[in-house]
Amino acid sequence: MEISEVRITLRDDNKLKGFASITLENAFVIRGLKIIEGGAGLFIAMPSRKRKDGTFQDIAHPINMATR
Repeated sequence: MEISEVRITLRDDNKLKGFASITLENAFVIRGLKIIEGGAGLFIAMPSRKRKDGTFQDIAHPINMATR
């Protein structure tokens, strides 16, 4: 699988450093990735939505370790 494009919009917030969108194989776009500063450094949070019970559920995510 080829990542054909990455777009990053930087933010000047304390923990939220920016947002990103990636295009895969020039055919599929994932928008709304968050770039977050955590205790162990930067990480990417996948797009998510808030459920009725107040928890969050990822909209798109890798399903195996090789993809992560």
